Amino acid sequence: MTKPGDLQTRKTIHELSKEFPNKTYKELEKYRDADRQEEAQRIITQQENEELKDNQIKESWKDRYDLEHRLRQEAETETILIKGIGINSPEMKAAKQKIEELQKEINRIKKENNDLYNRIAKLTDPAITIQKARESGL
Repeated sequence: MTKPGDLQTRKTIHELSKEFPNKTYKELEKYRDADRQEEAQRIITQQENEELKDNQIKESWKDRYDLEHRLRQEAETETILIKGIGINSPEMKAAKQKIEELQKEINRIKKENNDLYNRIAKLTDPAITIQKARESGL
């Protein structure tokens, strides 16, 4: 397949005169010039198409970058707002208060559990049980 600009697509006057023996030199020159102009137009069109394609690709990447940049900024703004408002919101304050109450309750139950464990340990210790039995007169 010949590409525009190849030597095979550029016919000389001699080749054209063999191909079209009935045409005059002036007509052959017009024919040759028309071929060259057509070839030049194809090259220009091809270059324009490539430039258009490159521009479209650049635009699509630019649009994508702009969209990602905008979404990232929106996400950062939302995060800042949530952090700022969330910590001082009434719901957050109520939740913190509830956590403190539950922590106090857990600490009270742990202390009570520890005291009960120590009482059980004293009651089940054989040395203490024997000593108490002796003191009571058994």
